Amino acid sequence: MSNCGLYVHIPFCRSRCAYCDFYSQTDFSLAPDWLEALKGEARLYKDRFGPFDSLYLGGGTPTALTAFHLKNLVDFLFKGFCFKEDLEFTIEANPDDLSQDYVAFLKDLGVNRVSVGVQSLEDKELAFLRRRHSASRAVKAFDRLRKTGFESLSADLIYALPGQTLKTWFRTLHRALSLQLDHLSCYQLTLEKHSPLGAMLSRGEIKKAGIEQERRFFLATSSLLEQEGYHHYEVSNFARQGRVCRHNLKYWDGSPYLGLGPAAHSFDGSTRWWNTRSIHRYLRRLSAGRSPITGKETLSEEDRSMESLLLGFRTSLGISMNMIKNFDYLETLLKQLQESGLVILRQGSVVPTREGFLHADGLPLLFS
Repeated sequence: MSNCGLYVHIPFCRSRCAYCDFYSQTDFSLAPDWLEALKGEARLYKDRFGPFDSLYLGGGTPTALTAFHLKNLVDFLFKGFCFKEDLEFTIEANPDDLSQDYVAFLKDLGVNRVSVGVQSLEDKELAFLRRRHSASRAVKAFDRLRKTGFESLSADLIYALPGQTLKTWFRTLHRALSLQLDHLSCYQLTLEKHSPLGAMLSRGEIKKAGIEQERRFFLATSSLLEQEGYHHYEVSNFARQGRVCRHNLKYWDGSPYLGLGPAAHSFDGSTRWWNTRSIHRYLRRLSAGRSPITGKETLSEEDRSMESLLLGFRTSLGISMNMIKNFDYLETLLKQLQESGLVILRQGSVVPTREGFLHADGLPLLFS
């Protein structure tokens, strides 16, 4: 199985952000046991996956781990799995963790791509989101990364915050552009039910952005970044030439990937499975020699076809005409979608436009 991706979920954060619904822990005393359990899980997959051409350490906050634990983890992975020479090795980072010493450590570790959770470059918005860093500290973190020799840098940003205007959002975007980053992930704020912001919404303390406002944010973001030379290659992702995230593409093009750690998902090309979200159950199962898997599904041919449509319409590659050539009324439907400005036909593929990205979830259903 070639061109696989390896994802490791590091479920530790120093604090909980107001919008976050990802699984994480603030109890770092569990880190040594988590590391040993993860090694046990990894051994279950020896020779089943690989060679890997991408390694992605996500979370949580991977850079919240001590250098000792992170090096221990990476050394184990490189000894236990086979990786290609041109490996894309990404780590997610919090700006506050990126001291000069830690940045140098990441470089020595072999990391060649850093994705920094910036979210905003407005201090008031950062405080609202309960981020630990300030805008100036985020900028300084990127400066350290560049000076240490990291060439592939990405930032995560969030828009459509309660009360946010296009003016304040564009200030963040222009400041991010001034950093000459290679990749930007721009996510619309989702008010998850079990997050602190979700609770505030249910109590009527904040209001979410309206549909038309969200639409304006999305279209304006895409237009600006494409004008600045970024390719809008997936609904939420933009990259300069040659800087598309190889690992993330695997989730959208159906490539196999192995996920290790609590809440991690895996896919071998036909079957998908996922681990327990609870770190305590994860530790108990592996210490007892049991698998941490809590669910799986094997995709039928019909499932795979629908999933290819769902994922394809999220990317600038779109879907191949061969996938829908037997669809009834295809010519009529494609004509209607083109006239509506939602798709274009390009080199044998149906490709969503910028406006089409707004309907990425609905377009596949038209062909089902």
